[in-house]
Amino acid sequence: MNPKERRAARHQPPGPGASDVARPRRRKTPLTPDHVVDTALKVVAAEGYEALTMRRLADALDTGPASLYAHVVNKADLDELLMGRLCAKLDLPEPDPDAWREQIRSVCTQMRDQYLKYPGISRAALAMAPTDLEIVRVNEGMLAILLAGGIAPQAAAWAIDALFLYVASYCLESSIARQRAADDDTEWVVDRSELLRRFAALPAATFPNTTRYAAELTAGEGHARFDFTLGLMVDGLAHH
Repeated sequence: MNPKERRAARHQPPGPGASDVARPRRRKTPLTPDHVVDTALKVVAAEGYEALTMRRLADALDTGPASLYAHVVNKADLDELLMGRLCAKLDLPEPDPDAWREQIRSVCTQMRDQYLKYPGISRAALAMAPTDLEIVRVNEGMLAILLAGGIAPQAAAWAIDALFLYVASYCLESSIARQRAADDDTEWVVDRSELLRRFAALPAATFPNTTRYAAELTAGEGHARFDFTLGLMVDGLAHH
């Protein structure tokens, strides 16, 4: 059925066995790109990023896929809109050569906190070639901070890519671990005491270091590991 025929079919009363997609729908709220993104984020917050398909989003908007595609080209386009919305919430400081390490950590921490509000959404940031102006704004701001800190342009450019990748991966792993703990009842995934017990119970002759340093291997509350790794990356960049 071509677009003209599909449009005409929406104005016909549904026949026996007709699907819901063919039924005309009345909307209380005009469909706009901002409304599409608002609704998509609500779906992700409630159900996780994996649940966000174009069909699921169309249902949440109480519209048909054809109407949705008039505002969003495809899922990749939607992903970029979502990342743009989250990036718009990030505060970028005026670059300070004396505080560039703290400034770049602050931007990454803000990004982490935005991602963690929406389970699994950082997957959308992976393998993305961004054109959204808010994403480019954050990239520009991070580049300005690193350049002000005396980092060479090429090193700064690659460092931004590495930082984006680490933040996205950290948040994605956190979301996956919590989902597994909920779905598979594998509490040890997120329960430090249970993981510590399992490590300590290993045969010491075979795993001497794992058993001896089980406490160190399982240590870290909150985002301590995130802060540690981010510090390693930023300090390493300074030495580079």
